[in-house]
Amino acid sequence: MKILGAIIAGGVSSRMGGREKAFLELGGVPLIERVISRLTLQVASVVINANGDPERFNRFAFPVLPDLQTDIGTPLAGIQTALHHAKAKGFTVVVTVPSDSPFLPLDLVQTLLAAGKGGPIIAASNDHSHYLTGLWPVGLLPVLNKAIASKRLKRVQDFSSLVNASELVWPASLVDPFLNVNTPEDLAFAEAMLSW
Repeated sequence: MKILGAIIAGGVSSRMGGREKAFLELGGVPLIERVISRLTLQVASVVINANGDPERFNRFAFPVLPDLQTDIGTPLAGIQTALHHAKAKGFTVVVTVPSDSPFLPLDLVQTLLAAGKGGPIIAASNDHSHYLTGLWPVGLLPVLNKAIASKRLKRVQDFSSLVNASELVWPASLVDPFLNVNTPEDLAFAEAMLSW
């Protein structure tokens, strides 16, 4: 099984004062770099899904894929783009993760594969579903394309429901492995977590 890792870099966040979350530093290291360091150990190849100037990601030396459809306006466009790229390059599965989750489990892909048994599956923790942290078989691309074209869905959550994705709950711990850094308070909390 050939697995593609896709980092969904959503761009500017209003809750971060317009700063791009992927490049916020945690312990002196950009969030996306922390995600890359964890994901590259688990997949055959990595791509970054981001719109705008791709040169801002040059230091990471991974392909940067802009959304195929820019009118969707949600991370679902990133999943569609990643699946399209995966199909063209001969991958069988895509694992998507957000660019602002610096504590992703080092066994994320292996655990999702084992639990998903060949089907789509998303991660969950602390009574929260993490729809963007998921495993998506490439065979789902026609279903996704059709649903988007018919204007029936825009959210990752809706796509997850459409394809009956299962959910794997990670055990509770002091450090939530799927923490998203969305606000300055989240970033301060993550900084504190580094010393735990």
